[in-house]
Amino acid sequence: MQGRLSVWLVKHGIIHRSLGFDYQGIETLQIKPEDWHSIAIILYVYGYNYLRSQCAYDVVPGGQLASVYHLTRIEYGVDQPEEVRIKVFAPRSNPRIPSVFWVWKSVDFQERESYDMLGVSYDNHPRLKRILMPESWIGWPLRKDYIAPNFYEIQDAR
Repeated sequence: MQGRLSVWLVKHGIIHRSLGFDYQGIETLQIKPEDWHSIAIILYVYGYNYLRSQCAYDVVPGGQLASVYHLTRIEYGVDQPEEVRIKVFAPRSNPRIPSVFWVWKSVDFQERESYDMLGVSYDNHPRLKRILMPESWIGWPLRKDYIAPNFYEIQDAR
């Protein structure tokens, strides 16, 4: 079943995949990484001018990584916002997704956290560097196949 936004995107020839609705009735769409930046601009112009949040997750060990954007369109008042969830999947070997910083500035620290924890590289992000882990940290701590360094071995090496 397609939602309102999916129907609108199909009508305008914009390629995507409908993933249905979540338990709150929020429509979820999948967008290809190479299409994400241009579709983000289209969604902004269409009225989704508020990025509520962005996060990323490891789908399965050794599998794809996903970047998730929660967008809100407030057209008829704040008591009836229209929401959509966008998922952009990237291959684990080279997880590159266009940054939407220049569309929604509020994504700045959120994309940096996704980079820091999962290694998703957001192309054209102005300050893409670690935000939680030290710059010298090796690896991506929230990947399901991450093996944490032994704290005691690190201390002994000093």
